[in-house]
Amino acid sequence: MDVRELLQTGVGGLSIGAVYALVALGFSIVFRTIGLVNFGHGDVLMVGAFLTVTFFIDSHMAFPLALALAVLLTAVLGFGFERVLRPLERKDLDLMLIGTIGFGIALEGAAALIWGSEGRAVPTPIKDTPIDIAGVTVRSYDLLILVLAGAVVVALYLFLERSKQGTAMQAAAMDHEAATAMGIDVGRCNGRAFAIGAGLAAIAGALVGPRLYVSVGMGATIGIKGFAAAILGGFGNIPGAIVGGLVLGLIEAFASGSKGSYSEVITFLIFTAVIMLRPSGLLGERTVSRA
Repeated sequence: MDVRELLQTGVGGLSIGAVYALVALGFSIVFRTIGLVNFGHGDVLMVGAFLTVTFFIDSHMAFPLALALAVLLTAVLGFGFERVLRPLERKDLDLMLIGTIGFGIALEGAAALIWGSEGRAVPTPIKDTPIDIAGVTVRSYDLLILVLAGAVVVALYLFLERSKQGTAMQAAAMDHEAATAMGIDVGRCNGRAFAIGAGLAAIAGALVGPRLYVSVGMGATIGIKGFAAAILGGFGNIPGAIVGGLVLGLIEAFASGSKGSYSEVITFLIFTAVIMLRPSGLLGERTVSRA
């Protein structure tokens, strides 16, 4: 593989890695704030992808508007699900985990009833023409994914670091009891974390849709890789989720380029080796104090 092919493969890997990073961010925000792994997260991504398809293709909306509506609706879905789980907060984490699994199964069933069990091909929202950058040919849609994902990450950073709501969420993530004593509504912060996580999943689903068939089973496929990316970076670690997603995307891209038929095996063998060497992930795990 020469330098040009190396760079082209790298851009493609970063593109799909950006999608994994968004999914991993959703996992990590919920885990960091509540200490809960949302096993229905991948199915929220699937719902977000189907909603985007419905608005973009069936209702003929502009892609930015279709994406915004899909994100809004999935965020409301995530917030509503947290309200259902809220009585179990502080009581039984195992029941909450089971609840997230049931939530995912319910979403799959509802999606099959509404949109059918067959996948749908989705056109790219822009003309996916190759672009030559310093002798390296890249797909325009890959660049769009990178730009949009980067904008989302910057917006999330500004929200968490510069807004009162973001500061409250970080305080709740560090210590529930201390945050409550300071007058912070921890329940609202938890709901906000679920809403943000769901919105991130919807964006990831909308962006990856044109690269895959949008189907009921896509949540499991992308969700497990986003989960792996979150573990790779350090579960609950926000920067780690971004790094983990990009690294996983690059590993997958180069594995596909060298041994296409064994790419999945190679990817997860490398993932396993890294986790064995660094069990807490590349940047270390962070979680909530539930004391």
